[in-house]
Amino acid sequence: MYAEERQQAIAEQVVRQGRVSVTGLAETYEVTTETVRRDLSTLERAGLLRRVHGGAVPLRAVTESGLSERDESNADVKERIARAAAGLLPPVQATLALDAGSTVGRLAAHLPRDRRLTVFTHALPVASRLVAQSHVELHLLPGRVRATTVAAVGTETVAALQGLRVDLAFVGTNGITVGHGLSTPDVEEAGTKRALVGCARQVVVLADADKVGQEHVVRFAELGVVDTLVTDDRVADSDVSSFEAVGIEVVVA
Repeated sequence: MYAEERQQAIAEQVVRQGRVSVTGLAETYEVTTETVRRDLSTLERAGLLRRVHGGAVPLRAVTESGLSERDESNADVKERIARAAAGLLPPVQATLALDAGSTVGRLAAHLPRDRRLTVFTHALPVASRLVAQSHVELHLLPGRVRATTVAAVGTETVAALQGLRVDLAFVGTNGITVGHGLSTPDVEEAGTKRALVGCARQVVVLADADKVGQEHVVRFAELGVVDTLVTDDRVADSDVSSFEAVGIEVVVA
């Protein structure tokens, strides 16, 4: 097989599978890992994929979609995750930090009404769902609002979060792996998420199974800071075992 034929086959395999590994490609095409890495570099320069640690993902996997598009994707799955996450709240009053994102936004609609909750959020859709809830003391964090996530980011947002100490933070992510941790495509979004994770006694990550195994450009947290991952029943048993091995409780909705 010529190099061009192999590279075309690899590009098609990445689109078909969603993720490929260097070692797996080397075995499939009976070439060295060095040759595979050169092939992936060529394909990345051509805009056909994005290299990640140990392999490659489709270019679409690192392109940030808008909030409305993400909210419509896997809606039933995200609803199950949100309900399961709401069940993790303590039976008494609590202080929460709620991240931006479609799944965390759904969680806001399922917060229990039988206890007092103090909620800090930088996400306008989350705030709009909670502003009329009499059992919620709502605090909207300052900052520049990104159109993509409809949430505040930047130095003001980070500074406000750094001054807080909350009981639980419910955090969304674009990708989660044991090797790369929690990641997102945007630097400012990552800075806000990093501060949000840092202000909480307990960190709960809400991520559907499509996010598992995905790695994006900016890591905002290592898995060591995560207490619980709430995902859905499409997640692979091997991934659950890997997360549990590093001390994360995995809740499958």
